[in-house]
Amino acid sequence: MHTSRRVLTLDEFTIQELRQFPAATGELSGLLREIGLAAKRINVEVNKAGLVDDILGDAGSVNVQGEDVKKLDLFANNQLISVLRNGIYCAGVGSEEDDDIIVFDDEVSNRSKYVVLMDPLDGSSNIDVNTTIGTIFTVYRRVSPLETPCTQKDFLQQGVKVVAAGYVIYGSSTMLVYATRRGVNGFTLDPSIGEFCLSHPKMRCPDKGKIYSVNYGNYPSYSQEVRAYLDACTYKTEENGGPYTMRYIGSMVGDIHRNLIKGGIFLYPGTASKPRGKLRLLYECNPMAFIMEVAGGMATDGTRRILEVVPEHLHQRSPLFLGSKSMMEDLLIKPGN
Repeated sequence: MHTSRRVLTLDEFTIQELRQFPAATGELSGLLREIGLAAKRINVEVNKAGLVDDILGDAGSVNVQGEDVKKLDLFANNQLISVLRNGIYCAGVGSEEDDDIIVFDDEVSNRSKYVVLMDPLDGSSNIDVNTTIGTIFTVYRRVSPLETPCTQKDFLQQGVKVVAAGYVIYGSSTMLVYATRRGVNGFTLDPSIGEFCLSHPKMRCPDKGKIYSVNYGNYPSYSQEVRAYLDACTYKTEENGGPYTMRYIGSMVGDIHRNLIKGGIFLYPGTASKPRGKLRLLYECNPMAFIMEVAGGMATDGTRRILEVVPEHLHQRSPLFLGSKSMMEDLLIKPGN
């Protein structure tokens, strides 16, 4: 007789983890479950794209990054903020879509010891063409006193202070992947029961890979060192560890998720006109770097470990190089050079 294997839901998994630490308060577990709830709501709308007229297209506004805001950007942002505001585990949020932090200044929220930084819908330019998009989030422990509203300094912390980070990828299946210092685990949404179920336990990034992900259209604007590394990747042969394959979706969540599972390197260098790069340090680079490091990979901004960069402002940008350890070690731009 066939017996189905026991599959843990996200709720069951976080509770099981909590039981291993009797002194834990359960706030982080509750916060992760709330983010999972918001992700399920976003997934419903993403799956309607192309069927409902008021979901696709531009919202008619520009965010603080100078980018056109998509309708689904706003929906995702509003859902995450609403769920976290109505919960009891978050004191405030910082979002790509908002100029400043949003403080949940009420009695319950002021007692919460965590804040969340997020990119509600990464790769939103892909929405209208039905390509992979995602949600990215980072959790920090507050440094401001409890029982008071959270402040800007709670969000402007180095990546080494990250408590948990993760992403949701809306693709052929919807997955939530999150990391704490205990490990990286992936959960696939089972639409039959409406729950995220553990599908990728204890995820590890292969030490070696053969995929490199980069926007080759910017090649002429990259530094000489970056171009040399890309040339080496392009002409890899069996004799020197190749051949390598270039895969670039244009959604960081999609590219890094693939490389995390299969092994590879993701590069988003600065260019001649934008030497600080395009990606945001606090809610794109730091969470992905944290996940990759916990999974055994590496992450730098080209000269130093990303997680050690001291942030100066909420929407600070940074170059980003991360992926399999051996590929990162081969990268010509090494920390300290």
